[in-house]
Amino acid sequence: MSKLSQKNSNSSKKFPSTVCAACTDSCSDVLNSPLKLHPSVALRPEPFGALAYHYDNRRLIFLKHPSIVDVVKDLDQYPDLQSALCAHGIEERHWDAYDKAICSLIESDVVVPQ
Repeated sequence: MSKLSQKNSNSSKKFPSTVCAACTDSCSDVLNSPLKLHPSVALRPEPFGALAYHYDNRRLIFLKHPSIVDVVKDLDQYPDLQSALCAHGIEERHWDAYDKAICSLIESDVVVPQ
């Protein structure tokens, strides 16, 4: 198991409320899930992307690319992640990377179901 997987696994045990039904080990259903930015999360733009601060659990998350920030900010405007990716011009060959990034944000309670 990678260090990243161990970290995510441990955080889910410590914070069971951060586990989302849409997010499994494979994150296979995230593309078809209706998602939104958690109402208690603020995004602060940065040159590398953004910082996401969760006011409820006081976690700070780095979003490391401006395009993922744009997708996350607009998630609630689309019926699912796949539609949001299409609308933002993200090529299908990159969807797996976005799927993994969004799954990580779900585990961190930054992104939640609509």
